[in-house]
Amino acid sequence: MSKTSIVIIIYILGLIFGALFLDIWSAETNILKGLLGLGWTALLLIGIFFTEKKEKE
Repeated sequence: MSKTSIVIIIYILGLIFGALFLDIWSAETNILKGLLGLGWTALLLIGIFFTEKKEKE
């Protein structure tokens, strides 16, 4: 399994955790929950960037 796949699996597990336990996608959202989702997605993109960079070297 490639490192990129591992990063994506961790991202998906984080989304499931956020949906079930942190209630990110509820009807009553606030700016903090939105920023939490954006931050998690930014971490995914950074992780994919660095794993792809390492695989090319």
